[in-house]
Amino acid sequence: MQKTLFSIAVAATAFMSISAFAEPFIYVAAGSANKVLVIDSENNQVVNEFDGIRNPHALAITPDGEYVISASLAAKKNEMGKMEGTLFVIHPEHGHIMSTRPLPGMVHHQAIKPTGRYVVSTHPTLGGVSITDLDGSPNDIFLKTGNGPNYTVFTKDGGRAFISNTGSGTISEVDTVTWKVIRTLDGGPTPEHLALSKDQKKLYSVNAKAGTVSETDIASGKVTRSFSIGKGAHGLDLSEDGQSMYATSKKSGVAVKIDIENETRTEIQLAPSPYHLEALTGTGKVFVSSSKSPKIWVIDAQTFKPVDEIAISGEGHQMVLSASHTD
Repeated sequence: MQKTLFSIAVAATAFMSISAFAEPFIYVAAGSANKVLVIDSENNQVVNEFDGIRNPHALAITPDGEYVISASLAAKKNEMGKMEGTLFVIHPEHGHIMSTRPLPGMVHHQAIKPTGRYVVSTHPTLGGVSITDLDGSPNDIFLKTGNGPNYTVFTKDGGRAFISNTGSGTISEVDTVTWKVIRTLDGGPTPEHLALSKDQKKLYSVNAKAGTVSETDIASGKVTRSFSIGKGAHGLDLSEDGQSMYATSKKSGVAVKIDIENETRTEIQLAPSPYHLEALTGTGKVFVSSSKSPKIWVIDAQTFKPVDEIAISGEGHQMVLSASHTD
């Protein structure tokens, strides 16, 4: 990636560099706190924060770990009277927001193509996604996908992206060379967060209203199984070996671990309102945030039992692990 990102620079506010701490780090979009948090995964402690990011919900990290990308769940009118969101580029090593870029509206979630060049931002109210070129092109691509686009996952080679459309009950398969929707898959009644199986043959999608996770066979595009999670199902991820599924239920107050092959289930009570979830590759931990309390539960990935709690500001939305420990 080029060292100069975007032509729209912002005044950099100085923050303490995280280089004094040991990796891996977990970055957390802290919503109402208007900041992105940095957590040391070894000690389960907040070691830094980046202020000035208005109501961040989305978060992604470049494959080389050099840049953390976030975006605002809020939108405001620009000088032309149009609603506009904001994409933020953070340079953790230098300790500041490096630049910003306008987006056509509020952003829910983000993902970065494995090549590191393109960021996909979902716009639930606009029926599509923005594709932002991090290597300098000032012109974003806007791609219509369906009603209420929510979440994006990429294949390992980056050749395909899958985008859930909550309001349409579908998942869009996108060619990431042409940036065109090439196929529409079933996603269950209201697909939100997504996870791609290790063999890249299955997609798993949370259906909040149904309280389930749907399994979609990518080859056929059809839902083949449904896993019961609980009311207000929300967070979703897969274990490092791909054999287990982790998910949360806000209204039932539980986090669950399900063996994907035999469907055996382990459940733990978490209160209040377990929310976003991230399985931290290489650490043996699963992080679960609360939507109603400023904290993150630390779960042992093997025993699936809480081992710690981390006090945070705001609430934990999308979370990403630093690049040195990602697949």
